[in-house]
Amino acid sequence: VNFLKNPQQYIDLGAKIPKGALLTGPPGTGKTLLAKATAGEANVPFITVSGSEFLEMFVGVGPSRVRDMFSMARKHAPCILFIDEIDAVGRKRGGRSFGGHSEQENTLNQLL
Repeated sequence: VNFLKNPQQYIDLGAKIPKGALLTGPPGTGKTLLAKATAGEANVPFITVSGSEFLEMFVGVGPSRVRDMFSMARKHAPCILFIDEIDAVGRKRGGRSFGGHSEQENTLNQLL
């Protein structure tokens, strides 16, 4: 938490500040609570998004929302960007889809 409060202190020591963390586990284990508590302790903005917000039937909308989300996170950095239920976007990549990449695959690629 301290590296979010005082990142320059760690950079001056030559440390690499992590760009993110992946919290995994079954529902109800406190992943959201941990992310909110970390943001509160570090006194940084908490930005939360649901993975289902990236699923769109219109071409280009999902990837555009991903870009906008990361742009907002960079604007408010340091911050905690919490993407809940990101598994809604994920699936095996490279599968068959007619007419090139599916919109879901394009969104997933933009996230990666």
